[in-house]
Amino acid sequence: MIFISISSFVFSQDVKGTILEIVENKETPVVGANIYWIDNSGGTISDIDGKFKLSNPDNKNSYVVSFVGYQNDTVSVGSSNAKIILKADAELEAVSIRYNTKSSSVSLLSSANILNISSDELLKAACCNLAESFETTPSIDVNFSDAISGRKQINMLGLSSPNILMSIENIPSIRGALQSYGLTYIPGTWIESLQVAKGSGSVVNGYESVSGQINAELRKPLTDDKFFLNLFANQMERLELNAHYTANLNQKLDYGLYFHANKKDTSADNNNDGFRDDPTGQQLNILNRFQYTNLEKGLVGFFDFNYVFDERAYGQNEYIEGSYPIFVENQNYWGGKTDAEILKTNFKFGYVNPEITYRSLGIQFAYTGIDMGSSFGNRIHDIRQTSIYSNLVYNSIIGNTMNKIKTGISVTYDEYDEFIFNNNLSINNFDISRTERSVGAYFEYNYDDLDKLNLSAGIRFDNHNKIGNFVSPRFHMKYNLLPKSTIKLSFGKATRRANIFSENQKLFYSSREIIFTENSLPTDFSNMKADQALNYGVSIINSFKLLGKESQLILDYYITDFQNKLVADWETPSQINFYNLTGKSYSNSFQAQLSYVLSSSIDLLFAYKNTLAETDYVTHGRLKNPLTPSDRFFFNLAYNGPTNDKGRNWKYDFSFNHVGEQRLPSTETNPSEYRLSDISERLNLINTQITRVFNDSFQLYLGVENLTNYRQKNTILASDDPFGDYFDATYVYGPIFGRMSYIGLRYYIN
Repeated sequence: MIFISISSFVFSQDVKGTILEIVENKETPVVGANIYWIDNSGGTISDIDGKFKLSNPDNKNSYVVSFVGYQNDTVSVGSSNAKIILKADAELEAVSIRYNTKSSSVSLLSSANILNISSDELLKAACCNLAESFETTPSIDVNFSDAISGRKQINMLGLSSPNILMSIENIPSIRGALQSYGLTYIPGTWIESLQVAKGSGSVVNGYESVSGQINAELRKPLTDDKFFLNLFANQMERLELNAHYTANLNQKLDYGLYFHANKKDTSADNNNDGFRDDPTGQQLNILNRFQYTNLEKGLVGFFDFNYVFDERAYGQNEYIEGSYPIFVENQNYWGGKTDAEILKTNFKFGYVNPEITYRSLGIQFAYTGIDMGSSFGNRIHDIRQTSIYSNLVYNSIIGNTMNKIKTGISVTYDEYDEFIFNNNLSINNFDISRTERSVGAYFEYNYDDLDKLNLSAGIRFDNHNKIGNFVSPRFHMKYNLLPKSTIKLSFGKATRRANIFSENQKLFYSSREIIFTENSLPTDFSNMKADQALNYGVSIINSFKLLGKESQLILDYYITDFQNKLVADWETPSQINFYNLTGKSYSNSFQAQLSYVLSSSIDLLFAYKNTLAETDYVTHGRLKNPLTPSDRFFFNLAYNGPTNDKGRNWKYDFSFNHVGEQRLPSTETNPSEYRLSDISERLNLINTQITRVFNDSFQLYLGVENLTNYRQKNTILASDDPFGDYFDATYVYGPIFGRMSYIGLRYYIN
């Protein structure tokens, strides 16, 4: 993926521009417009932001812009960054033809398989953080991690979120201690767009992407609204506020203040198991952004300062946070609390030589300080983390602009002060403080013939003080088989070192004993090896007309094959056993997706996904990975109605999810009253939202999650004896509370 988005701010010898249309009296980017030289010698299409770049090695004078429903526009080469507003086809009998831009689309330009998700798509979710932003995205599975914390987790290609490289503006961000709650610390309204890349990512962004990369581009002070306000409330009395403010400080410096707060003081027990369905607590989240832009000298930079304070309390209904000490002999009820304080500072700066525009130099630097303490009944998990990340990248060409290179050096430093304390003397305590350091160098070559073939081949070499030396090759290729048919191939190797307890924090919502073994003998956590995996993928994209309507079919198949893996073995109910993989572990994922433009106001999306993910366990042999759906059917209807002369219109979104069977960890050695079926039931879930747009400044929305009112039964084993041997709240495969309604408003000053 792109290291730092400099190109949109600086000069280039290529022809660049932005394709726009007028929707609701606002300039809106056009996705997928065709841009080609007037002699048909080459062309491209506009991306999710309406932007395009057209190589001009022969100094041609004019090009054509075309898009269905609009007049073709012939443009003379002039401005280095043209803004082109398309005009609709001639009106017939005073009825105008309107076409909506897609809020998500697969990139047809990149050699990698990248899904671009705009902020308009994120507005369809029920608020308000990154973990809740994928409800309308079939490539990502979302579910609760356990029955107590209220935390949501995501899966891609049949693998959990630690296998996904999570980055903010291409700086790896959800790592280490943030694997537990990190997604909830990124408010959805702060996100300008998301890029979801399946398979191994670019070597520029690191060595850790096993199943893919999710990158969040934040709103930019230069282009964001002057003021934005979002208020949200749901029937469980969760209240949220998001506010944005931007200002131009001088000709080259812009400032943005982004504020988020949420609060929840009450919690219900809708399934009557004696535990709160959702934790209480609050969060304060503040981001300061400075953006420097100097086009004359080819400079652009960002400086971010982010502070987060979050506290959550959970447990039995009678538990009052702060009223009982953690020691079991003095505690009447099971409960706990998680407090987190996070300080993040990011700096990015890029330079493009105005005289030699294909050469650029960029640097990224990030500092993260985390202090997170959690209690769970009679156990404590405390972690303090200090992380530093830096990446220096140089871009140039070989011979001509069809042959591009990226090369650079990255440094990562992570210091962890982490321990597990158990009041039960029969259970081990763990002090797993450590320091991890890595230095890596990389090189990536890209070839683009501006017609059919685009390929990227990269390799990086890293030295890690705990892993040693290792190499990460990556390859992506796109080839246009036919004018509207594209095939993409990818291959890559990834390496990552697990942060064991943050990635498996749900184990603390149980009475399981934590053990580490090697060859079935007790060992220390320091003997756990790094995860290493190969990922292979193919994607076929075909655009066509079905019954005269624009349609697109996408077929994906990916294989992730682990050479080594830290296995979290949940198959003995009284224990969780961590050990190095001794056999096979793999995930095979197939997805078919059909998008269909039913009318100028209605888009339909159908998707089917099938996953086979299995691991060899020491005592149980090869089993399907627990709590991983075997298949999933997804349907989405998005309606964006006509706008009247006062700027008013209706928007509506409907999503249906059929979630297939999931294998549950074994409970066969439990007493009969604490046993569960080996397989979950299938789920049918519906989310829906309606939005009334009153004008350019004001919107009101309301929606319902889990419209079918599905509630999983027996979400907590031995809920009547939480300090006993069989207490376990980790067998969650579906919603733990029923239907949930919400309402919100959005106010803009452009």
